[in-house]
Amino acid sequence: MDTEEFPLPRSRQANERLHALIPGGAHTYAKGDDQYPENLAPVISHGRGAHVWDIDGNRYIEYGSGLRSVSLGHAHPRVTEAVRRELDRGSNFVRPSFMEVEAAERFLATVPTAEMVKFAKNGSDATTAAVRLARAATGRSRVAICADHPFFSVDDWFIGTTPMSAGIPAATTDLTVVFPYGDLAATEELLNRHQNEVACLILEPAAAHTEPPPGYLTGLRELADRHGCVLIFDEMITGFRWSEAGAQGLYGVVPDLSTFGKALGNGFAVSALAGRRDLMERGGLRHSGDRVFLLSTTHGAETHSLAAAMAVQTTYVEEGITARLHALGERLAAGVRDAAASTGVGDHVVVRGRASNLVFATLDENGQPSQQYRTLFLRRLLAGGVLAPSFVVSSALSDADIDHTVDVVAQACVVYRKALDAADPTPWLGGRPVKPVFRRRA
Repeated sequence: MDTEEFPLPRSRQANERLHALIPGGAHTYAKGDDQYPENLAPVISHGRGAHVWDIDGNRYIEYGSGLRSVSLGHAHPRVTEAVRRELDRGSNFVRPSFMEVEAAERFLATVPTAEMVKFAKNGSDATTAAVRLARAATGRSRVAICADHPFFSVDDWFIGTTPMSAGIPAATTDLTVVFPYGDLAATEELLNRHQNEVACLILEPAAAHTEPPPGYLTGLRELADRHGCVLIFDEMITGFRWSEAGAQGLYGVVPDLSTFGKALGNGFAVSALAGRRDLMERGGLRHSGDRVFLLSTTHGAETHSLAAAMAVQTTYVEEGITARLHALGERLAAGVRDAAASTGVGDHVVVRGRASNLVFATLDENGQPSQQYRTLFLRRLLAGGVLAPSFVVSSALSDADIDHTVDVVAQACVVYRKALDAADPTPWLGGRPVKPVFRRRA
């Protein structure tokens, strides 16, 4: 028997108010109600640990917390206490606070491959600052991005390459070129074709679904050196989830610049640009070259977020959080795969990625990715109290949470099998299918 769906009258009303006041109905497109089945996009009241409650009073086990930012769980006591200690001490001053020294020292001890760091509020600012430094250092204009990674920045140099390129001049977009992940020969061919034009190679050091091929990151490092490019690792996702020092700490390949965010603040707004002193100092005062306007933001060093970041780093190290994320992810992946296989949809509900960063694919009867089947699957998860745009875990999950999730997945897979047998998931959609984030038309 199908699980009864939660009633969401208040969430539906709130979604209408959101769309009336905020373009897209959310401040991040990936959080939009178009990403969820029709009339089943809960609006959140609050969260604690691995659970969130919507404004209709329903409780969910939450995955992908805050788009991978809340890796310790919501309202983590060590983080909230660190922030609470600063609340009565002010948050922003006309000169740097001493906490900026402490936060920088703590970060560089955590990421010892970097020599300097500058903090910001979001990942886009950090990655764009890295690109600006690379262009300034090399005197080149082109940026080479990894075509297999979904997102780097809200700024023109990246968004111009997506289907949502309206408003971005072609002259800007033409300066961005792409290379495939894991293919050194293709990347070298690109660099040869644009000889002495490419300022940087920017990529996530580990792809969402697979580990780097043997020797790939080392080979990319050598290519960047040979062609005079700056190598930038976007560690927004891999930072902390792969190791405390990110993928560079795990794989032992040192980039020239790297960017961190998401898990760094456990939901508080903080990101970081880090890297070689000679590059970073171009945004400083103690060098003889042309100055680079680098991350000069009013709120970049707001003390509450820096306090949160330091507490996060302490917690990761002292409590072995990265290892726990991997253990929880492995348990979840095994359970989901068993549930899918036992209901005959093991080739259609597919769990992928590193254990600490799991995603799932929903494939149709022909083995092709399907937004319709994703809609069906998400509907059944929501009905079972599981809010899961991905299966990215937080360390706050319990074994009971994962067991419940697997039970709900198993129920969803039974419905999935029915739809496959009918070769038509439409009767189980309940409305329009969910939509991809990047698309040209609304």
